[in-house]
Amino acid sequence: MLKIFNLNKNNSIKNLDLILNKRKINQKNKSTIVRKILLKVKNKGDKALIDFERKFSNIKSRRNQIKFSNVEINKISKGIKKELKKSIDVSFNRIKLFHSKQKFFPFKYKDKFKNELSYNYSPIEKVGVYVPGGTASYPSTVLMNCIPAMVAGVKQIYLTTPALGKPVNPAIIYAAKKCGVKEIYKIGGAHSIAGLAYGTKTIKKVDKIVGPGNAFVASAKKEIFGDVGIDMVAGPSEVSIVADKSSNPDWIAADLIAQAEHDIFSQSILISNSKELIKTVNKSLKLQLKKLPKKNIATQSLKKYGLAIYTNNEKKIAEAVNIIAPEHLEIDHKSYKKIIKDIKNAGSIFLGKFSPEAMGDYIAGPNHVLPTSGTAKFASGLSVNDFLKRYSLIKITKSGIERLGPLVINLAKHENLEGHANSIKIRLKKR
Repeated sequence: MLKIFNLNKNNSIKNLDLILNKRKINQKNKSTIVRKILLKVKNKGDKALIDFERKFSNIKSRRNQIKFSNVEINKISKGIKKELKKSIDVSFNRIKLFHSKQKFFPFKYKDKFKNELSYNYSPIEKVGVYVPGGTASYPSTVLMNCIPAMVAGVKQIYLTTPALGKPVNPAIIYAAKKCGVKEIYKIGGAHSIAGLAYGTKTIKKVDKIVGPGNAFVASAKKEIFGDVGIDMVAGPSEVSIVADKSSNPDWIAADLIAQAEHDIFSQSILISNSKELIKTVNKSLKLQLKKLPKKNIATQSLKKYGLAIYTNNEKKIAEAVNIIAPEHLEIDHKSYKKIIKDIKNAGSIFLGKFSPEAMGDYIAGPNHVLPTSGTAKFASGLSVNDFLKRYSLIKITKSGIERLGPLVINLAKHENLEGHANSIKIRLKKR
């Protein structure tokens, strides 16, 4: 099931990098199609949104109301099952508590020339949240994207999810209502990203768009970046699990499958110093897949992109993790305290036997919107900081410009920017 890769061989690190890059290449770019969609929505507004939604979602209904009314929202959210409502409520409280501890605080100080220097934060005004529909209709997506915006102080949160002419998951509507979302739209796909980026008669134009989606949604977010902000261009889910002979192979197999069932392009990697564990995990994968509702998706993912990396060197374990830079990293290894010291690249790390990645997806508290496809080498998971703008305040005194101004003049002249130098000189001239 999992292809075995021996990290002890010569050039193994280089070869591992090549294997990982093949998956990235296979995620085809949709930019040509997406640009046409964006342009049409920009020019035609609501009409284009409705046309694209009917086309891509194969909708026969002639309904053209693309915004949920308050009556609809209240009625649909009441349809949620009691047990699910409780789970969402507990998740909401835990995620909110964790993110409330991320709040940043401004600072201010005066230097020896009495210049006042400060750094302040202000929330983004309008944020759009994309929530996938169909087979990936997740209330957890609503919570993870809306709560940090709430905590940051964003007053206007708008959400869009494909629901024109078809039923919507009540849990999504309930979670959105709980998060104080201002308006909910019934549109999905790249065209909904265009609607949020440029605005239409119905959809509000926002300042930043967050949330996961398919290849078309990811491409659309990439294209509109600069017109508005985005969280990240996320790819399919992935997990790397570091385990040893003391690990429970059935548990490890279950965690690999949990990631593989997301998408045929998802990647599940096992890194171990035990050949016996790798062998047993592969057997367990086959048995567990037989009972999985999403067996076909998970099987394709594991066969095409699943990997078992063997190495008897703890330093190489950390090296492999840092090259993979996984979205999720589980460490179920007796030397985890030693290994984690060398881990530099991972979106979120789960320690010990009782910390499966699924806990982080829903209820632990930290955000599950994380960097994928190796971007954890330079990016981080979604946080309150993503919804705050940071700006500095500078107030220079007469004494300050007199003492520091000549140094600025020297630097400006060195860079051949005489206008810069003159803006200082003119203030230093004796009157």
